[in-house]
Amino acid sequence: MTFGISNFVGDFVREYSPLPELALAVNVILAIIAVLAVGIGSAPILIYMERKVCAHVQCRLGPMRLGWHGVIQTVADVTKLLFKEVYSPKGVDVIIYYLAPMISLTAPFFVLALIPFGANWQVINLDFAVPAIIAINGLGLFAVLLGGWSSNNKYSLLSALRSGAQMISYEISLALIMLFVVLISGSASLNEIVASQSGTILDWWIIKMPVLGLVGFAVFMCASTAELNRAPFDIAEAEQELTAGYHTEYTGTAFAMFYLTEYINIIGASALGAIFFLGGWSAPLIGIEAIDNVLTKIPDLVWMFAKIYFLIWMFMMFRWTWLRPRVDQLMAFEWKFLLPLNLILLGGGALFSALGWVL
Repeated sequence: MTFGISNFVGDFVREYSPLPELALAVNVILAIIAVLAVGIGSAPILIYMERKVCAHVQCRLGPMRLGWHGVIQTVADVTKLLFKEVYSPKGVDVIIYYLAPMISLTAPFFVLALIPFGANWQVINLDFAVPAIIAINGLGLFAVLLGGWSSNNKYSLLSALRSGAQMISYEISLALIMLFVVLISGSASLNEIVASQSGTILDWWIIKMPVLGLVGFAVFMCASTAELNRAPFDIAEAEQELTAGYHTEYTGTAFAMFYLTEYINIIGASALGAIFFLGGWSAPLIGIEAIDNVLTKIPDLVWMFAKIYFLIWMFMMFRWTWLRPRVDQLMAFEWKFLLPLNLILLGGGALFSALGWVL
């Protein structure tokens, strides 16, 4: 583990305690607290942010009554969900019904544990982090399928089947674009991918690879939106024809788990986008010494979260700008456009690497 605060406390405990197990326990506990803080602590901010982004796109105010500009509206909503009755409809598979939201909420925390939020702010540093993240993403699909199937509701079942088709299809493009980044950076480690972009903003992969970098970033954002089940790719939760989709029969905290999963997932997807294409926690240096000296004094954690929230804002703008396509159009877009484009990107990345342009 390479989490900064836990290392500091762990070293302190190791020095003054004869029990190395105690130092390990401190590291583990602090790492868990850090991951939970990033995920659960960011969710209320993102819910409020989404409401305000939606409101301004649609030329309205959004929440305004509870607190300054409605800042505690989310607190009221969370309180309501916590105190609502949790029940299951007649005929459900009770064990799987309640297991599904737990699986759904577990997967994004695994991803957050692998993400380096700074040079010394990471829980687990894996050399094969990218393949691990691709594997973990499959748990989200598994949870949706279980939740829809176990609910004993035809709308939930239809939503689960839609999700199976959509998420499996777009996971292919998402995996390929991640492999594209691995190919051009020469490593599957997230830290090494960030290191391959050291320098100025011209060394970020979105710029460093002419045209292909920008196209790869666009494909990543598109595939991630579909993987997140967010509009305009939210056919699994299409309220117009499926009531609420796979979580139609969920209430209270069980529904809150599915709801929370979406916002933790968007943090993970935005963090990966920042690492793959925007230099990760690196400062946006421009090559002018006087300015770069000021930028480098800002902590790397601040730069990382600034990039994360910028990408989150982009995800939100996608949601409230584009219309939802039909199911057949969505699937055709993946198989007839994104997948061939990803294969072209892989070919271009291989050529880029073979010619020795990657430094």
